[in-house]
Amino acid sequence: MTKVFGYVGTYTKEASKGVYQFTLDTEKQEIVDVKLAAELSNPTYVTVTDDNKYLYAVAKEGEYGGITGFSVNAETGELVKLNSQTSAGSPPCHVSVNHPKSNVVTANYHTKQIISYLTNEDGTLKPATSVIEHEGSGPHERQEKPHMHYAGFTPDEKYVIAVDLGSDRVITYHVEQGKLSETQVYTTKPGSGPRHITFHPNEQFAYVMTELSSEVIVLRYDDKNGSFTELQTISTIPEDFKETNDGSAIHISADGHYVYAGNRGHNSIAVFKVNQDSGELTFIEWTSTEGNWPRDFVLDPTGRFLVATNQKSNTMTLFSREQDTGRLSLLQFNVSVPEPVCVKFLNA
Repeated sequence: MTKVFGYVGTYTKEASKGVYQFTLDTEKQEIVDVKLAAELSNPTYVTVTDDNKYLYAVAKEGEYGGITGFSVNAETGELVKLNSQTSAGSPPCHVSVNHPKSNVVTANYHTKQIISYLTNEDGTLKPATSVIEHEGSGPHERQEKPHMHYAGFTPDEKYVIAVDLGSDRVITYHVEQGKLSETQVYTTKPGSGPRHITFHPNEQFAYVMTELSSEVIVLRYDDKNGSFTELQTISTIPEDFKETNDGSAIHISADGHYVYAGNRGHNSIAVFKVNQDSGELTFIEWTSTEGNWPRDFVLDPTGRFLVATNQKSNTMTLFSREQDTGRLSLLQFNVSVPEPVCVKFLNA
């Protein structure tokens, strides 16, 4: 396959109208055909089901926030709205779906909530099954209350992991038929502000990106009880970089050999090599995203390309990725897309 469809979730505060679609031409090594796929208010984060049938986006509808489901035309990438589930308050900032497409979970930065929804056979969303509101705070000025920034499934999907930037906690919930019950809490260093987590394909290690301290925390994961044990903490920015930096996204290559972490401020992606025995990371390089405020990035289904979104410069940047070394090389920059946040590909 030489053409892969991707989607960009955006803020709609200025020029953006919703979720955008683009095509990665792997033969020509360029991004083409960026266009509006679905009109929606503040769909900052999207997720796609494993079989590419459905896309779920966080969304705002007037004074309400929640999620909207779409069916995906695999031939054209076109999105057709299914339905929405919303409640009073700000929209969530993160959404995930499990492999059987039966359960969708969201994290809400402003309302302190993690919400779990079951789906119908046709991909439509049922009303919320579980709504968990969190308490707590941290020492940083931005930690006056919980700020849930991530909710997603563990590799075995027995648990949902919630990451709270506001109280420096990574919380494990047992999930059964969409119902969440807290089972474990891992607490990070005070003031670090954990944001996102990604799991190693061997399911033994996990990597947490911190927003406030710009670090990756390497964790051992115990699938028997959903607990985490810290193994290493490593900075994602140069020691002499003293300007503001907010850690953003974190992703791991499909073979588990390289971890990538985004830096907003330093405007780079940090590349790390993974020790397959210990899970620990060794720094390789920083690569400029050729834009301002890289909010997210994604590896394409082949693992040969990486696309980053620069929120404040309204651009996407395309890199080729050397699979043996993990290093990135610039292919294309200043690809115009308004207020980009999240970026996702359809699966191979």
